[in-house]
Amino acid sequence: MSVETQFPSDEPDIDPSMGEALQAHKNKVRLIHTAKIASVWIALVLILSIGLLQLRFDPGYVGEHYGFVMQGVLTTLGLSVASIAIATILALLGALGRLSHNSIAQGLAGFYVSLVRGTPLLIQIYIIYLGLPQIGTQLQSLGFAHLGKTLTLTAIQSGILALSLNYGAYMTEIFRAGIQSISHGQREAAISLGLTEWQTMRRVILPQAIRIIIPDIGNQFIAMQKDSALVSVMGVWEITYRANRFGRKDSKFMEMFILAAALYWILTIVSSWIEERLEKRLAHAYER
Repeated sequence: MSVETQFPSDEPDIDPSMGEALQAHKNKVRLIHTAKIASVWIALVLILSIGLLQLRFDPGYVGEHYGFVMQGVLTTLGLSVASIAIATILALLGALGRLSHNSIAQGLAGFYVSLVRGTPLLIQIYIIYLGLPQIGTQLQSLGFAHLGKTLTLTAIQSGILALSLNYGAYMTEIFRAGIQSISHGQREAAISLGLTEWQTMRRVILPQAIRIIIPDIGNQFIAMQKDSALVSVMGVWEITYRANRFGRKDSKFMEMFILAAALYWILTIVSSWIEERLEKRLAHAYER
């Protein structure tokens, strides 16, 4: 007859309800903290509003014309999205050129980054919008009619090209740093498995680098939304141009430009939220 001896377990009994209660407490603390921050924001907005009203700010005028200014939101977003897409491609090509062992590629990429980063964005807009048509006219006089016409761009095309070239130069360094942050051992391991240099870059290096530089790309997109206001000098009917139009008409600059500032602020908040969600999604994709 065998006697089974039961030994007491060293592991304490874990009550699942305790974990749920702890998580609920953390959520409650987080919610209270968020509510306190929101109350501070609301208080600051109220203080600013009261101060503006004391300076004869006319909210009624804003209420009458906010729709006209809001119509420029789609134009601003369209300019920014198209420009950031092209800038990302230019930045990737520029980063690969900077990291290349080819002297021609390094020279072209380095010259592009140095030239664009060394000149103001507003000057670049003027050169593209006003300078290129001048060259096009000269080319047409020399018999290159088709080539000359291609250099005459619309205001929106000029704005997209200027923003793309400008931000592509700055983002080149972001891409370069992201690619260089990946361990060299991964490159060596990929090559030892028989992958070519391009396959290693496309399948091993770039997917990891993109996850690292996504926050910086998001910041560049937010900055681009605000810098897109500079295209208003070409008569593009985006937020700033529309606000300035009514501000000059009725001498209501404060009302119209505060409305424009509020719209840019809202766009920034929404873009930051989308960026945060994208970062979390990419982080979950790499969890093991």
